Amino acid sequence: MESLSFQYPSWYILLCVLLGLAYAMALYFKDKTFIEQSPWLNKGLGVIRFLAATLLAILLLQPLLKSLFTDTKKPVVVLAQDQSESVGEVLQGEVLENYQTAWQGLKDKLSEKYEVKEFAFGSEVREGVNFEMTDKISNLSSVVQEVSDLYGNQNLGAVVMATDGIYNEGSNPLYVGTKLNAPVFTVALGDTVQKKDLVLKRVFHNKIAYLGDKFSVQVDLAARNFAGATTTLTVAKVDGSNVRNLQQIPVTINQNDFFNTREIILDASEAGVQRYRISLSPVNGEVTTANNSKDFFVDILDARQKLLIVANAPHPDVSALKQTLERNKNYQITTAYISDLKVNVAEFDFVVLHNLPSSKNDASAILNVLNSRKIPRMFIVGSQTNLARFNQVQPLLAIQGDQRNTNDVQGIFNPNFSLFTIDENLRSNLPTFNPLTAPFGDFQTRGDAQVLLFQRIGRVDTRYPLLVFGEDAGVKMAVLAAEGLWRWRLFDYLQHQNHNIFEELIGKNFQYVTVKSDKRRFRISVSKTIFNENEQVILDAELYNESYELINEPDVSLTITNSEGKDFNYTFDKTVKGYTLTAGVFPVGNYRFRGNVTFNGQNLTSEGQFSVQPIQLEIYETTADHAMLRRLSDEFGGQVFYQNQMEELGEALLAKNIKPVIYSTTKTRSVINLKWIFFLLLGMLSLEWFLRRYFGAY
Repeated sequence: MESLSFQYPSWYILLCVLLGLAYAMALYFKDKTFIEQSPWLNKGLGVIRFLAATLLAILLLQPLLKSLFTDTKKPVVVLAQDQSESVGEVLQGEVLENYQTAWQGLKDKLSEKYEVKEFAFGSEVREGVNFEMTDKISNLSSVVQEVSDLYGNQNLGAVVMATDGIYNEGSNPLYVGTKLNAPVFTVALGDTVQKKDLVLKRVFHNKIAYLGDKFSVQVDLAARNFAGATTTLTVAKVDGSNVRNLQQIPVTINQNDFFNTREIILDASEAGVQRYRISLSPVNGEVTTANNSKDFFVDILDARQKLLIVANAPHPDVSALKQTLERNKNYQITTAYISDLKVNVAEFDFVVLHNLPSSKNDASAILNVLNSRKIPRMFIVGSQTNLARFNQVQPLLAIQGDQRNTNDVQGIFNPNFSLFTIDENLRSNLPTFNPLTAPFGDFQTRGDAQVLLFQRIGRVDTRYPLLVFGEDAGVKMAVLAAEGLWRWRLFDYLQHQNHNIFEELIGKNFQYVTVKSDKRRFRISVSKTIFNENEQVILDAELYNESYELINEPDVSLTITNSEGKDFNYTFDKTVKGYTLTAGVFPVGNYRFRGNVTFNGQNLTSEGQFSVQPIQLEIYETTADHAMLRRLSDEFGGQVFYQNQMEELGEALLAKNIKPVIYSTTKTRSVINLKWIFFLLLGMLSLEWFLRRYFGAY
């Protein structure tokens, strides 16, 4: 639809017509040039000139042509299929083939009226459905959140979730904070009948223990419809193909709905990542024995590090650091105030100096001990710090300013930082955290300092350092040029209901500064020692020349060996200053790795190990929860259908009065830019010129 509008009053058009008429009459009214020709020639030429002049005059008024375009968008219907292993236990063979056919029929039928989007969910939400049913985790809340994020502001007509209702990660989808503005229809899969089964439901254990200590393992046992039966709980240690039984405990099942918790004490007798297996002997009549055993891994460490946090005065940062560091069982944390220091600083492996040196205490005594014993340290600068003294006692950062003025600063990561790797989740979330309080002044790095975080002041990203690392005379140091870490810890909990991001940042920082100096010129590090079986194994490598400068010219090869002695060979990818390798996903077991590089005629090697633990969540709950699906559909105004009712589901969705959305767009353009106007004027003027010349005029 198009309409014409003018930027001047409409009566101006009359003036244009009069102007064109006056021009044509002046030229042709008393013209005797064509007196010998037909009188219609003179009139015709006058009309052409009148139209051309009038049109040109109107174009000078800059008329606008408005065009209205409409676009009709179909309502969106989301089809989400649970592809976890628990669903795969039900959908197999011919049943799966029939279900796939019904699913495709539902999709085709809905596509006639709706825009259909397919998603698979389990361990993660992803586009497309392949019916492989191999996901190790069921997370129903994630698909509700994902659909809300993608289509919450669109014309979402309905959501169809095909699942057995079992979830073992994330929250109950009924209590997801985000609400869908569309009905949820559920396709109930699986079997709700409780079959005879003996289940080792959960195993609770510490991820790390210390050599020579004892550690506790708590085991939850369950049995259905096995009253009067007996089984044996066995605890074994697995070393490759060798399985050594440690304990055997008889268990009597005294009722059909049986549940029992047993606590087992084990000895941490060998350092390294140790693999243990807890199993229940099978009972006749079990529907499956796959959920009778569970493997778990414990990283047994042979040392603990003693950390001291010394503060000038009470401060919430001290508590935030202490609570975070205490979660790492490898650290023994002590806090003290400089005015009442009763501990021997020389006994500690690392010292944090909060607001020290201050205007009231230059901390000379404690700094002398740190320097003489070469103890690594970290400075946290605050409102009580004596900046002049601070600049003297550490070589990483110089701050020129006064303590009367401060800035609220956020942290932004330095992309060139290379001392350790930063998780992408931490890198993207930390800049949004509440600001810390830093001195107002000029900040300059010194020596070999490397900046992890720069300061963001308001909306301005500065080059002022916020968190700096470095080494002086073989002693590792760190400087945080602001106080208020407690705000980050609190903000992390408010945003995510946990402290994972804050703990990741603090853990990485302290892991770097507390680790003993490694003078090897070639080293390979693994991002963690225990991986889940669905996680990518990522390794990093560093190579130094004789001057301990980081280089990456030669190629680095790596061999990973499993417990059976099979080798897997890789070559590292080169990064800006180092090497990285994503080795992929490995089967459950223990692995050793050995890296090799040749530089300046020298063959350098680096070795290590890691373990892969199984994810067995899907096999420990085999009874479908259709009651939860009914509550979910009721909550969002939908209905429950079963896997043999896909056709009825399609008819119910097609019968819903979900209207499409019509989007209107207006496009405005000047008439003078229309090409056909130009050619029209050109044609009229050319025709007039041709007729005048043809009949003997100029």
